[in-house]
Amino acid sequence: MDNKIIIFDTTLRDGEQVPGCQLNTIEKIEVARQLEKLGVDVIEAGFPISSPGDFTSVVEISKAVQNPIICGLTRAIKKDIEVAADALKYAKRKRIHTGIGTSEIHIKYKLKSNPDDILQRAIDSVKYARKFVDDVEFYAEDAGRADNEFLAKVVEAVIRAGATVVNIPDTTGYCLPNEYGEKIAFLMNNVSNIDKAILSTHCHNDLGMATANTISGILNGARQVEVTINGIGERAGNTSLEEVVMAIKSHKSLDFTTNIDTQQIMKTSKLVSTLMRMPVQPNKAIVGRNAFAHSSGIHQDGVLKHRVNYEIIDPAEVGVKESSIVLTARSGRAALKHRLQLLGYSFETPELDEIYERFLDLADKKKDITEEDLEVLVGREKLKGKRPIELVSLQVVCGKSTIPTATVAVSFNGDVFTETASGNGPIDASFTAVKNLVKRRVRLEEFLIQAITRGSDDLGKVHVQVEHKGNIFYGFSAHTDIVTASVEAFLDAIGKIS
Repeated sequence: MDNKIIIFDTTLRDGEQVPGCQLNTIEKIEVARQLEKLGVDVIEAGFPISSPGDFTSVVEISKAVQNPIICGLTRAIKKDIEVAADALKYAKRKRIHTGIGTSEIHIKYKLKSNPDDILQRAIDSVKYARKFVDDVEFYAEDAGRADNEFLAKVVEAVIRAGATVVNIPDTTGYCLPNEYGEKIAFLMNNVSNIDKAILSTHCHNDLGMATANTISGILNGARQVEVTINGIGERAGNTSLEEVVMAIKSHKSLDFTTNIDTQQIMKTSKLVSTLMRMPVQPNKAIVGRNAFAHSSGIHQDGVLKHRVNYEIIDPAEVGVKESSIVLTARSGRAALKHRLQLLGYSFETPELDEIYERFLDLADKKKDITEEDLEVLVGREKLKGKRPIELVSLQVVCGKSTIPTATVAVSFNGDVFTETASGNGPIDASFTAVKNLVKRRVRLEEFLIQAITRGSDDLGKVHVQVEHKGNIFYGFSAHTDIVTASVEAFLDAIGKIS
């Protein structure tokens, strides 16, 4: 059996059915061209009879791409098939995808029919589609819940009628992987003319098993997979293209191949996410922003020593520049040292240990540590021992109906002094207390507060400029508490007065 897996992308049809994710024709063409670069074999461009916009998009996509087969979806209705054939007239390679429900539930409650009628309608739709195109795919809707004996009867009949591909959809995402795989195996073993067509998977993710079911289908004989970028689609979505492709690529023992240029995966994912205004969840396999991010100290150390300790995929294979070593309170010294080295800093173990302790203190207050935060930590290390006046403690009381009051304790040449003062606000009160402590006449010339990154837990930078006897002195500090940063910066400037 041929081990080439045909990638049928339905991002522009099933994927676009997500509420709020509709694209205009220009956007669909942009996605289609990127899918062509990605290397998909079939692009399901739309459901032509559903709307004038869908019809136009199928026409224009047919003109815009050269290599993939362009597919149009229809119901088992003559008018649907005629409209699809018209929409596909410019396609270099064209396919009509027609079908009907095959489960007892669909036959009885949706179609209000009977098995014999459904079988005949399936045969008639395929025969009619073959009058317009040579490549006809038949979908047995809700095959996941269909009786296997009846399903085999339908599959054999539509292949005899001219279907080149038969799609076995798990339309509601109901199947377990073993059930879906057994269904494909049953068809492979019980349809006499199965060698005349390709079986295709089309799995939904309602129970989170779309990818597993698809792989199970492949293992049991399916050779086409119907997928979407980022796994978007009706309800909980469709099978994710990137997950199936990378599962195949990662497991060499499966001996399956695809035409996908995997280095285009991330680019395609971002394009679809942007145009459809549908963010990718951070923990999404392969394309989520955390897919190659490591924050645990144990994992970071392992990845830095040898990437495959914790990564089964090289990020470069899917178009990601490199793994991310994310600094958090769970990070270890190895990760901190690595990030500092990337910034051009190298420290001996004692210095690194001191920076690491301050890093942990900051990481407990922030969700993650940025490069700017590291620069501040390094700056503090370089200034270590050069500040004659250090802040020991700071307590501030303020509020709408309270006079702002600050109690400041500072260490001056090893001795600790405490002072309490009030002011127009918490910072003014703190500065007044400091001036009372140091007993130097200084005038604040400039006071600048700046957020380093973003968010309420940011590390804020404070720059101050003070004047003393005609001379200007500068101070700097950074802290997640802006009042503390302000007092430290003020002390830093005063400490430079000889």
